[in-house]
Amino acid sequence: MINARPTTDDQTFWDDIEGYCGALSYAPGETAQLHISTRAERYDIVIERWGVERETVWETANHAGEFHRPPENADSEGCGWPVSIEVPVDPAWQSGFYIVTLTAQGSAPDRATAHAGFVVRGRTVRSDPCRNLLVLDTNTWNAYNTWGGRSLYTGGTKVSFARPFCRGILSRPEVERDDRKARPVYSHEEPDPDGTIFQAYRMERGYPSAIGSAGWFTHGRRFIEWAESRGYEFDYAVSSDLEDDPSITDGYRLIVSVGHDEYWSAGQRNTVERHVENGGHFASFSGNTMFWQVRLEQAERGRSMVGFKYTAHRADPIIETDRPQEMSGMWGDPIVGRPEWSFLGAGSAFGLYHRFGQATARGVGGFVVYRAGHWLFDGTGLGYGDVLGSDDGVVGYETVGCPITFDEFQLPIPVDRVDLPDDLEILAFVPSSNLGVGEYPASIAALNDQGDLEFIA
Repeated sequence: MINARPTTDDQTFWDDIEGYCGALSYAPGETAQLHISTRAERYDIVIERWGVERETVWETANHAGEFHRPPENADSEGCGWPVSIEVPVDPAWQSGFYIVTLTAQGSAPDRATAHAGFVVRGRTVRSDPCRNLLVLDTNTWNAYNTWGGRSLYTGGTKVSFARPFCRGILSRPEVERDDRKARPVYSHEEPDPDGTIFQAYRMERGYPSAIGSAGWFTHGRRFIEWAESRGYEFDYAVSSDLEDDPSITDGYRLIVSVGHDEYWSAGQRNTVERHVENGGHFASFSGNTMFWQVRLEQAERGRSMVGFKYTAHRADPIIETDRPQEMSGMWGDPIVGRPEWSFLGAGSAFGLYHRFGQATARGVGGFVVYRAGHWLFDGTGLGYGDVLGSDDGVVGYETVGCPITFDEFQLPIPVDRVDLPDDLEILAFVPSSNLGVGEYPASIAALNDQGDLEFIA
């Protein structure tokens, strides 16, 4: 029997302990700072590297607890809690994502645990041409985080990194396929266009709706557990690292993006594009990639991320400056003038949703292969017309696309546009679409004045 839990998206301090890290990533030899507030008299900490398995690297017990009330504007300006614990990042620690588990002693089991997390970056950049840099989509985690009040989806236009993540985004006890807004649908099952399965899953367990869209546990963890179990090696970074240190990609052959990498700053994008211009590679295993431009700024009590999104034209003050192209709206907006498809070859404006609401509710869920002879499919056994990844939900609930036509051999080619890369090649595709008013899942709140289709138009 699962205990009743809070069902609202803002679950600020429902648990008896909360915490966040002073930074989202650290270099080996630096000191990680933990900011912790708890109602308990004593608490314990365990830090684990989360790869194929969870490996404990540091732990301490029986620390004296201290309660710090979150400020009213913690969502936008940060918590400003003092440093409770400092953890030396051992140079021997392997680059990766490290989960911090905080346990309040004497609390009820359903309120005793919270999580924070940080990345340990690579020790040194080597000349080995096979080195890969995996960048976790932490800007998007922050955009969906409701802890302290609002996210960019619940009325906020600025969200702080200096606050805890809402429950379930970093770690959960369950490994389910129901934890996504549009779960993978097996061939014998009916689709769930209204999202009732996901909503039942998260409401029963008291998780915010954000877990269906963002976070380590839902997306990045799944990829990394799979990739590391098959011998792929990465150094790790987070979204903001690419803005803070444009040289961070030096020496790497490949940059990898996974999960739901929706929110990019200009500095982050500049670093990746420069990497590719200099002969490097970029692979996106993400949906809705690079859709919104955001700005990283110093706030009252730490760093925040600004995103006016749908209201940017009338509300973002930068519009009235000499830098309107930094508007925190769509990358594809003419004011910004840097559509993501000019770099990626595809964008969400041309087709965002698959198996979500009324968007291809009974779609195949995978990519239909057309150019099976391409090196990308070597060793897979896939042939023309086969479907890649349908039972694993590799498409959905959000993706990217481009306008498609067919050549004289009935193979898909991009429609000729000046803003698409000249060398764009379509190997496999699946139909997707944008949603208008009334087409969203019945259980999911959408814009009340327009849908994505109307907004993009």
